[in-house]
Amino acid sequence: MPTSPDLTRPSDAPDAQPLAPYDAVLLLSFGGPDGPDDVMPFLRNVTAGKNIPDARLEQVAEHYHHFGGASPINGQNKALLAALRAELDARGVGTPLVWGNRNWAPFTLDALTEAYAAGARRVLAVVTSAYSSYSGCRQYREDLWKALDGLAAQVAGPGADHPLQVDKIRAYFNHPGFAEAAADAVADAFAQLPQDGDGARLVFVTHSIPTTMDEASAVSGASYTDQHRDVATVVAATAGERLGRTLDWDLAFCSRSGPPNQPWLEPDVNDHLRALDAAGTRAVVLAPIGFVSDHMEVVYDLDTEALATAAELGMTAVRADTVGVRAPFVSGLVDLLLERAAHERDRSAGQLPEAGPVVGDLPAWSEICRPGCCLQRAGAPSGVPAACSADPLS
Repeated sequence: MPTSPDLTRPSDAPDAQPLAPYDAVLLLSFGGPDGPDDVMPFLRNVTAGKNIPDARLEQVAEHYHHFGGASPINGQNKALLAALRAELDARGVGTPLVWGNRNWAPFTLDALTEAYAAGARRVLAVVTSAYSSYSGCRQYREDLWKALDGLAAQVAGPGADHPLQVDKIRAYFNHPGFAEAAADAVADAFAQLPQDGDGARLVFVTHSIPTTMDEASAVSGASYTDQHRDVATVVAATAGERLGRTLDWDLAFCSRSGPPNQPWLEPDVNDHLRALDAAGTRAVVLAPIGFVSDHMEVVYDLDTEALATAAELGMTAVRADTVGVRAPFVSGLVDLLLERAAHERDRSAGQLPEAGPVVGDLPAWSEICRPGCCLQRAGAPSGVPAACSADPLS
């Protein structure tokens, strides 16, 4: 399925060379249903191979039907695609831009097929996940490999070599653009509270994952939890400076989906709100630090469930925006594209690339995933190859 031509490349496209050696950019996302008839097929795609019965999927489907059967993520991906196109054009970068999803149309294979047909042979991917973990990194890279296999089969037959190469920008949770946009959103949310939220507590929220996956993510340099805590410290401090006070904060989780006997990261945001209420907190700002746009986990788990919990407790609650298409975030993504391209040119010239800018205490993430990175369990490769890695099978 092709993306919109006006987003792919404008008719008066400027020079593409700033992104050389890359000749296309891929926005790679999770995907979501566009209407009620899409919901169950989409959920089957998401849970493929996990033997989850339809009865359980029907329960999750109600979250989507609560919003007419459509996820907000597709519209927000289109908005991000347009914002990236505008920022690239403003900088004189005419590299074509395509969009693909793991779980719904346009699929990753659709996007790579479109890029290949337009002449691309080396593609640079932006994943709509800021953090390094199995679900936030490796699953996308596995999907890329599968799509490259599919493209190879279309071009030259099953088992053929991949006809194009896909690389990705580094995990960007600690890039200044992401942190600045998140801090802006937090400050704006506090401004919506009486007296600018004096006395309110800041609760950062992200998607829960199994504790084994969190432990395995540490191979990348720091665990999924520690990545969040590192950037949350920066965002809280930056937003506090703008508000003229110190913001006390916590990290909570949402969207647990595993069996009851499997440990997942806690506390759940609703349980945490109850604990804050018991401790005397009367107002909170919920900041979805783990999401770049308003996924279903944001509009249902936070806007619907968590805000309802706060209301039941008589607690004032405001949900901060996701970074979405805020200017610092979009500009930061383009900075990362240019950074990765420059690093590839350095490597080709036999030079060691300089590390890119970061905030917080953690270093810039590796652009090429190291062996054993982002597995579901540490030291337990799945046998499923993943792109953008020093060792696709490790």
